[in-house]
Amino acid sequence: MKYVLVTGGVVSGLGKGVTASSIGLLLKACGLRVTSIKIDPYLNTDAGTMSPFEHGEVFVLDDGGEVDLDLGNYERFLDIKLTRDNNITTGKIYQSVIDKERKGDYLGKTVQVVPHITDAIQEWIERVAKIPVDGQEGPADVCVIELGGTIGDIESMPFIEALGQFSYRVGPGNFCLIHVSLVPVLNVVGEQKTKPTQHSVRGLRGLGLTPNILACRSTKALEENVKAKLAQFCHVPAENIVTLYDVPNIWHVPLLLRDQKAHEAILKGLNLGVTTEPDLKEWTARTIVFDKLHDPVRIAMVGKYTGLSDSYLSVLKALLHASVACHRKLILEWVAACDLEDMTAEETPDVYKAAWDCLKDADAVLVPGGFGDRGVQGKILAAKYARENNVPFLGICLGMQIAVIEFARSVLGLHDANSTEFDPDTPNPCVIFMPEGSKTHMGGTMRLGSRRTYFNVADCISAKLYGNVSFVDERHRHRYEVNPNMILQLENAGLSFVGRDETGQRMEIVELPGHPYFVGVQFHPEFKSRPGKPSALFLGLIAAACQQLETVLHDPGLLRKSVTNGMANGHSPVRAYKNDGTIKLSNGTVNGVYSNGNGMHLERNW
Repeated sequence: MKYVLVTGGVVSGLGKGVTASSIGLLLKACGLRVTSIKIDPYLNTDAGTMSPFEHGEVFVLDDGGEVDLDLGNYERFLDIKLTRDNNITTGKIYQSVIDKERKGDYLGKTVQVVPHITDAIQEWIERVAKIPVDGQEGPADVCVIELGGTIGDIESMPFIEALGQFSYRVGPGNFCLIHVSLVPVLNVVGEQKTKPTQHSVRGLRGLGLTPNILACRSTKALEENVKAKLAQFCHVPAENIVTLYDVPNIWHVPLLLRDQKAHEAILKGLNLGVTTEPDLKEWTARTIVFDKLHDPVRIAMVGKYTGLSDSYLSVLKALLHASVACHRKLILEWVAACDLEDMTAEETPDVYKAAWDCLKDADAVLVPGGFGDRGVQGKILAAKYARENNVPFLGICLGMQIAVIEFARSVLGLHDANSTEFDPDTPNPCVIFMPEGSKTHMGGTMRLGSRRTYFNVADCISAKLYGNVSFVDERHRHRYEVNPNMILQLENAGLSFVGRDETGQRMEIVELPGHPYFVGVQFHPEFKSRPGKPSALFLGLIAAACQQLETVLHDPGLLRKSVTNGMANGHSPVRAYKNDGTIKLSNGTVNGVYSNGNGMHLERNW
């Protein structure tokens, strides 16, 4: 097994996750099998209980693991299926060591950070690296490891020590360290400054790790004299110093690495005699298509965490994949759900008007998943608008639930219909607590991971989008579901629950017959969307928004195939309505730039 470690220096948010994903893609394009591990030094056992404002979205894996969003990047770039153990946290490591100590596995010894914690980290890496994640048998050829945080952080010290020991143990020909660092340009002098990277590498070397390759983040390509200076003071050959400068979208990053021969430096460092040039023809074609798109499609995303785009990162990516497949330039309109409510109309009418104008200007409406009652009424109003005005609509998880609640209130006349999550005493509970969960413990108690959905109505939009299959496997993350006791009443009024679980009691997919595209799903289709294989339901939403749905329903793979043959795209302008009613426009980058509202996170500028 060969190992590639990606670390970061100077500041956080430089794009280690995108870099690690791009390195993995580059090695895979050389014919190697690749797996990935993300190390998060926080004490949480997993990301399940963390607020999206703290750490971005919680990415859900097939096995139900609630993990860091970077694992979503790995899966999308490499088209693999990771496990919960591919995300290592300080909490997991300490918990495993303490469990061993309680069982007496250490035979009465004093349990310490060194060697017990550091040994546990190394054993975890070796064990997980052997788990196949690409559908083939046997371990991968290369494991790409990303160490979260920044070199020098106190919380990551045990991992640094463990990785230093690990690099010595596996030997120099089996371990390659890539250090991602910042080379800023001061506006006053306009000069690329190397000192931050010099200090970062010095700190890394002082902790027992020596970088083989420097990946330097900057606004533009490094000048040759700057490379020479870094090579001299960081003891890294100039040919092993690559620039990761700002690009229109992150799909360019693997191409940047390839063009600078990063794969050759990595293969040489790992003593791999692979001479095949990376085959990135399809990736390159898709990137060119993305860069030249100009016909817009406007999607209004009505959510709770619109101030931070990373809260809905996988949804944004799934929309992007589908938009490129339909040869449309994605314009995402962020609408804070609470801004659509009557209370906002009374308190800040300008914000209220701006939010509704945004919703009405959109070609389609998407309501993503979420928890809590804030903004629920605004989401219900958005679903009502889309239903009554024949605007394409996709509701995910809570988005499906609010669509059902809105239908019950408006069509059935049950004005007090609600979810027991928001009103435990509602006389008309359209959505109820699922019996297999826990109301007291938050972490790992939901219906999580891949579950099978069976189509009980063959002639429906969803089944056609999935290729007329009899069932699909999608990932879930929820506690509440549509009340099975109200299904007959809802279906008699016009709703159609076209997808259910194997028992027939859990509603998975709902459609509104006669509407151009009104779909709600209990699962999260965004987690399995890939650049070359967009999620079927997101593809349907975008196709409906740009009048291509009939074409897609006739042949769901047609538009996806055409991407690699055409040349057309542009950046995705992302607008967000702030609480003061003003509009903040991003710099047109793919990921959206709303990191805490300032749009300055460098990783988000890729």
